[in-house]
Amino acid sequence: MTELPEYYFRVRENGAFVFRVDTENRQRRIEMDQIAVVNIKSGQIKPHGDRILSEAEKAVITDWMEKRTALLARRNIDDIHRAVDYLNQTTHWVNSSAEEDELDSVTDALLLAMHDLRSVLVRKKADRLMRATKDKLAGE
Repeated sequence: MTELPEYYFRVRENGAFVFRVDTENRQRRIEMDQIAVVNIKSGQIKPHGDRILSEAEKAVITDWMEKRTALLARRNIDDIHRAVDYLNQTTHWVNSSAEEDELDSVTDALLLAMHDLRSVLVRKKADRLMRATKDKLAGE
């Protein structure tokens, strides 16, 4: 049997519940003692109940938060790349096999979503170009 980790993180939407895993008891059962609640967005680590977290526990939790934040960022950009693929697949479907009633059911929603996305992308790109121009002029 492989050795269990010392801590378990029960992931939730904005972070996790943190448990200390204990197998060193008389019944040799797995016991999990909640030690903290973590909020990744705010960076907050709240000890559970009256518990005072040790520096080692804080370090483990902080390390998990950094790794979790990086993982979520990678997943987010991967989802965006997947969305580009979906747009391409949707274009192919519309062009090659969509029925009129199917198109009627999705056209307005797709047009509005694509218009909104295009507007935001164009604005953000213009902002980046303006910043780059300002930075270039400031450097001269």
